[in-house]
Amino acid sequence: MTMPANDSDPVLITGAAPSYEEQFAARKRKYVIMMCCRIPCLIAAGLTYHVWWLALGFLAISVPLPWIAVLIANDRPPRKTEQISRYEREAKAIESTSHRVIDG
Repeated sequence: MTMPANDSDPVLITGAAPSYEEQFAARKRKYVIMMCCRIPCLIAAGLTYHVWWLALGFLAISVPLPWIAVLIANDRPPRKTEQISRYEREAKAIESTSHRVIDG
């Protein structure tokens, strides 16, 4: 968790990560869109069966779509890196002046 520089600095809640429900809804939406793109590809492959290379191209596009859709739907956004607030003291220079020696 990033600590504010001063206690008087406001904490912005607009920079917060989306909730789990919002992330899940976005991933479901992406999955449905990709799977809906597969249906027209399969229909186009059936309609263009007389041009074999075109039908094969539509099939080649539609075959990996479910796999890609599942990978995207199961992928969560990466966690934000948290900067730890650590106390670091200033380095003090060693004195280079000569000291008086007292003999006893």
